[in-house]
Amino acid sequence: MGRVPNVTRADALAALRNPLAFIAARWTPDPRTVRRAALAALVMSVVIVVTGGAVRLTGSGLGCPTWPKCTEDSIHNTAEMGIHGYIEFGNRLLTYVLCAAVGWAIIAARSQKPYRRSLTRLGWAQFWIVMGNAVLGGIVVLVGLNPYTVAAHFLLSTALIAVATVMWQRTGEGDAEPRPLVGKAVQQLVWFLVAASVLLIAVGTVVTGAGPHAGDSSEVERMPLDWETVSKLHAVLAWIVVTLTFALWFVLKAVDAPKGPLSRTRELFLILLAQGAIGYVQYFTDLPEVLVGLHMFGSCVMWIWVLRVLLSLRERPGAVAEVQGAPSETATLTRA
Repeated sequence: MGRVPNVTRADALAALRNPLAFIAARWTPDPRTVRRAALAALVMSVVIVVTGGAVRLTGSGLGCPTWPKCTEDSIHNTAEMGIHGYIEFGNRLLTYVLCAAVGWAIIAARSQKPYRRSLTRLGWAQFWIVMGNAVLGGIVVLVGLNPYTVAAHFLLSTALIAVATVMWQRTGEGDAEPRPLVGKAVQQLVWFLVAASVLLIAVGTVVTGAGPHAGDSSEVERMPLDWETVSKLHAVLAWIVVTLTFALWFVLKAVDAPKGPLSRTRELFLILLAQGAIGYVQYFTDLPEVLVGLHMFGSCVMWIWVLRVLLSLRERPGAVAEVQGAPSETATLTRA
């Protein structure tokens, strides 16, 4: 083991004033480490959505009846609160794991040489979204799982996934101006797809807010809408997204587009088919909790791939070279 360098008082003061700069001056991660850090933040942003859904689907939304403590006298759950207390408090603890993952992404991006301000900003954007969503999650508890705050909580998580996806993509690119790989007509079609996907997710939160899974065994306010009507609107929007994806794939084939956009579009189409099948099965089987949770996970994966389709339409010259023998992006995310 090598000799540990002495840390002077000046070093300690520098670390206190700007810890990120202090670390960056002494550590240079390789591109694979930075990419893995960004991927870890993305994976955790999906995990926190899925576990939040588990809290709701098990009726544990008020397992900790207050916030920021779990009870008036205890910061954590107690044995008397039963399984719901463990589930809700466990989900709160996962927020710290998410913060750690985002923190690692920020430190890795800040320490990379040469320094890339755009990556660091994407990392900090995730941090502030996590902080905002933690406060909003507390408000959700304090207002007794009001469905509108629950919907906002999910939508902010969707924004977190979007930023994390962009950062993960950018770790494999350079910082030069993006160069389009397809024409403007194709780009406009993809933006329509993105807009329809956002609307699909937003209406999905209304389906949840009006549906039977209130998140707690007590009487919880629901959105004053007919649940089946909203579900049918959600299904129509889903078919619009599927149609736009198929049309995009057809157009990309017709214009002999590069392999990247074609592959991402084909993958998205398969994800949408699987997500649609789950959606119809859960609708006709009276919304079993396992399928609803799987549908929430599918929503996150669908949103990631919609963004990957959008980001695949351009390239940035001077991309960061991949480490020799590194696995492909899709294989890495699939294994994660």
